[in-house]
Amino acid sequence: MGLGWPRDRIEVIDDDLGKSGADAHQRFGFQRLIAEVGLGHAGLVLSYDASRLARNNSDWHQLLQLCSMFRVLIADAERLYDPGLYHDRLLLGLSGIMSEAELHQIRQRLHQGERQKAARGELRMPLPAGLTHVPGGGIMLNPDGEVQARIRLVFENFVRLGSAKAVVRYLRETTLALPVRPLRGPAPHAVVWRDASDARVRAILKNPAYAGAYVYGRRCAAPERRGPESLSPTKAVPREEWEVCIKDAHPAYVSWEEYMSISDHLADNVGNYRAGHRGAPRRGRALLQGIVMCGICGRHMRLNYSGPKSDYPVYRCHSEAGMCAGQYCQEVRAPGIEAAVERLFLAALSPDQLAITLAALDEIDDDAHALERQWALKRERAAYEAERARRQYSVVEPENRLVARSLESIWEDKLREAERVEQDYQRWKAEQSAVLSAEDRARIATMGIKLPELWSAIGNAERKAIIRLVIDKVVVDQRRAKGMVWVRILWQTGASTEHWVMRGTQSYNEAAHAEQLEEKIRELNAAGCMDAQIAADLNAQGLPNCRGGLFDHGTIHLLRKRWGIPTVKINGVGNNPSRWPDGSYSVQGAADAIGVTAQTVFKWLKKGHLQGRQLAPGQPWQIDLTDDQIQVLQTKIRRTNPSRRQAS
Repeated sequence: MGLGWPRDRIEVIDDDLGKSGADAHQRFGFQRLIAEVGLGHAGLVLSYDASRLARNNSDWHQLLQLCSMFRVLIADAERLYDPGLYHDRLLLGLSGIMSEAELHQIRQRLHQGERQKAARGELRMPLPAGLTHVPGGGIMLNPDGEVQARIRLVFENFVRLGSAKAVVRYLRETTLALPVRPLRGPAPHAVVWRDASDARVRAILKNPAYAGAYVYGRRCAAPERRGPESLSPTKAVPREEWEVCIKDAHPAYVSWEEYMSISDHLADNVGNYRAGHRGAPRRGRALLQGIVMCGICGRHMRLNYSGPKSDYPVYRCHSEAGMCAGQYCQEVRAPGIEAAVERLFLAALSPDQLAITLAALDEIDDDAHALERQWALKRERAAYEAERARRQYSVVEPENRLVARSLESIWEDKLREAERVEQDYQRWKAEQSAVLSAEDRARIATMGIKLPELWSAIGNAERKAIIRLVIDKVVVDQRRAKGMVWVRILWQTGASTEHWVMRGTQSYNEAAHAEQLEEKIRELNAAGCMDAQIAADLNAQGLPNCRGGLFDHGTIHLLRKRWGIPTVKINGVGNNPSRWPDGSYSVQGAADAIGVTAQTVFKWLKKGHLQGRQLAPGQPWQIDLTDDQIQVLQTKIRRTNPSRRQAS
């Protein structure tokens, strides 16, 4: 106005005060300036320092380009610039470069000071809910007993359950919330309680502050993750690349070794075979998911599902396919080797059934006591909040009804919350007493746990978790012998055992016991056994068919034809008699009795005019025929055959 500009033609833009000029994002004042210049609403841009309009060259040159196009001047405290003129444009460009360099130097000095302070462990950083700053300096555990108990419960249950999602399910089933400290607004930031989620549980398990460590540089900027909703995206830095890590800097919930073990376990729960991670046990049918190794190349074997409903597990090694060989290294069907490993696993644990029983009972008792402690703290907090609301209501002046009504409403809400917590506790108490009473514990301790029955009663995810506690890896190779799979079990104790498992095949040419089967069938056939009898004998000896199932008389008949084994005759090697010892007729005997050819008898058997039976396919017919039936058939023949009627 002092230069003659009327007030109504001057527009002051000060929206960006206190904001960094490093980026135009979230600088609404600069965006508004760009819009006004682009719409032709501006003739002069005034600033105390032109370079302070933007400290980023891309934003600065965008402003210069628009001002040049729309003939807008730029002025600072020293002089007036015309971006359309060469020398002014050059000066403004150099000013932007120097401003960006100045910002870089300021940032470097600030970051260097921050790093030096962090290296001494003196940089004050936000703490999680389980820790708090001491007024005189230093860090201590949160003095709230419920917060401490809940944080410890998360770590204890992860060690027991083995995955963050299992801890989340456990907390939700027991209606236990987690303490959270939202880092928004002025300090101090109060602790609030939120429902358990996977992100909140992982934030507790992954935070090294709970292990008593002072860490700087856990996360770094991730520009590749920048999106419309993420202002400053970051990503985790590997543990070995942390800039500062001072152990035992303050009290801890777990030791550093326990924290390292939990971190490695969390990483192992993410299935990544290239990094050596097995993945968390899931609910699929494959019992050995994540621990099967290829005996040919030594790599992890991936799990695939085949069959009409994609529910048949198959372990497949992709190493050769990955090297452009165009085929799998090997493919092993899961049921056979899993059944064998399961039998060996249960046999290995059978001597320790009593110890397992006592350990299970102790764990049940410990879990019940821990939950009882959590509920006691939760009830105590609800009662305190209700009593605190009552005291606040009591001290208010009765005449001040505006405040009294609000405090009375808060008191009623706290009383309802305390009542709800008490009802939830009583419901949980009733469920606990119904699950396992003192008599049940005594009876189980006396009788012990029957592992096969317990094994069949639990889910697939629990089975896999138990298997991994005892077995480290299972190495398989089906190329060492025809129709067999070589299995090597690496136990967690460091011992290893080797076994051979018969695998199912599509034909008996590939079966491992084909020669043994042929020898047995020939032996039983020579002894005069029928096909059904041979099948029953092979099943009794525990010999499976090529697919691992039981034999029947049809399979034996096909095998005899394959191997050229003759059919056993009920009359040895002689001709069939007219009548068998049980009074039934042979085909030739029935033909002679009726007065027809043997071919006619076969035709009548096929059409059902005659009733007969065979002990096995290829055996002679035994035809049931009475005198009345013979006369009826002979009469039928005379009526249909005139030549026979004339001859008679």
